[in-house]
Amino acid sequence: MTGLENSRSSHAKAWDERVAAYEEEVRSNPWRKRLREFSRNKLLFTGSVLGILIVGLGLVGPLFLGSNYAGQSLRNTHLPPLTEGYFLGTDQYGRDLLVRLCIGIRVSLFVAAAVTSIALVVGMALGMCGGFLGGYVDRVVRSVTDFVWGFPLILVAVLLAGGLGQGLLPVILAVGIVNVAAITRVVRGEVVVLRTKEFVEAARACGVSNFRIMWRHLLPNVMAPALVLASYYVAVAIIAEAGLSFIGLGAQPPLPSLGKMVADGRGFLRLNHWESTVPGIGIAGLVLSVSLIGDGLRDVFDPQLRHEAKGVEKG
Repeated sequence: MTGLENSRSSHAKAWDERVAAYEEEVRSNPWRKRLREFSRNKLLFTGSVLGILIVGLGLVGPLFLGSNYAGQSLRNTHLPPLTEGYFLGTDQYGRDLLVRLCIGIRVSLFVAAAVTSIALVVGMALGMCGGFLGGYVDRVVRSVTDFVWGFPLILVAVLLAGGLGQGLLPVILAVGIVNVAAITRVVRGEVVVLRTKEFVEAARACGVSNFRIMWRHLLPNVMAPALVLASYYVAVAIIAEAGLSFIGLGAQPPLPSLGKMVADGRGFLRLNHWESTVPGIGIAGLVLSVSLIGDGLRDVFDPQLRHEAKGVEKG
């Protein structure tokens, strides 16, 4: 009996030492724990791998394939994939679909990055000001966001892009304004809860200015939910840009856009459906990778949702 107790005691001591070593490792290098969580998250890992492949194709592809996306060869029109010299075939003007796909991915990534940057910066600023300052500022912020949020995203984007004109800049501004409203609503809700916490009251009691409280204390706490939501709206921005380009309000010829490529190929579906299928697969791959990354980030940054999901699976 004494031997069994000694064995249990030694195992308990060894376990305590391992726990203490792990806690010390986390304190000394917190990023290692975060990277470990990232690698164990299947959604985040799969989305990251798929995203790296697609982004790599868009950024690095033209360096090897050439960037002559407007070069025409009327003798080689509507060629199917795996044709000699044209891996993904050609369109109605004999332009290389693979080169145009790479440039189209670049355009979509540029628009998505610009829209998300505008939404994050402006949305977080408005949300923190409205939620923390309250009063007249909060009423104005809520009124504007509720007005924008009351209409479908594509409808507002089409109206704004149509009023501002054709091109990528109107698309970025139109989709960015809609996404600002979404980020603002979420950040404001988080700040309304945080402003009553003890650390905020303590900062106020010490005479810290409102700007410093928002910058040093509130911003780090609202960054995680804002980034998770922003990852979702990257996919929304890609779809919105493709939709606006499909109806002629986005990138203008000869600059290729995935949505415009789908629109150009729809008249030749029976002759060569790959002209629309190839950019359609590109859009689907981009949206899928961003969505998987967003779901993975949500699981990493929001443990409560992760535990609830596990409870549902066990039940």
